[in-house]
Amino acid sequence: MPKPDETREEALSRLNAQAEALEARTAPPASGYQGVSAASYGYRLMGVLIGGVFVGLGFGVVADVLIKTTPWGMIVGLLVGFTVSIWMVVRSARAITAETEKVWGPPQDLPPEDEDDD
Repeated sequence: MPKPDETREEALSRLNAQAEALEARTAPPASGYQGVSAASYGYRLMGVLIGGVFVGLGFGVVADVLIKTTPWGMIVGLLVGFTVSIWMVVRSARAITAETEKVWGPPQDLPPEDEDDD
């Protein structure tokens, strides 16, 4: 309800200020929070790492069955799968970092913490 000694322009500016304050409180959080995409990148890298190990193990078991070199095919397949999966994770992490730097720029250091924990 407008105040009795308030002009129309003052009432409109007061209402606009209240509307802007309400919009600021109810607006969704800024897109600066990247927790969801960071978690998805982490899950992607974990999947590549675990998947590479299992694929190498599978190839090793198949080699053991076909060539009858038990357990050496499985051991070599596991080691090769682990090596390839590490290489793929490093390559994927570099690509993710390059993609993130395009959007956010180079990484910045955190401000120093006060060491007054007495």
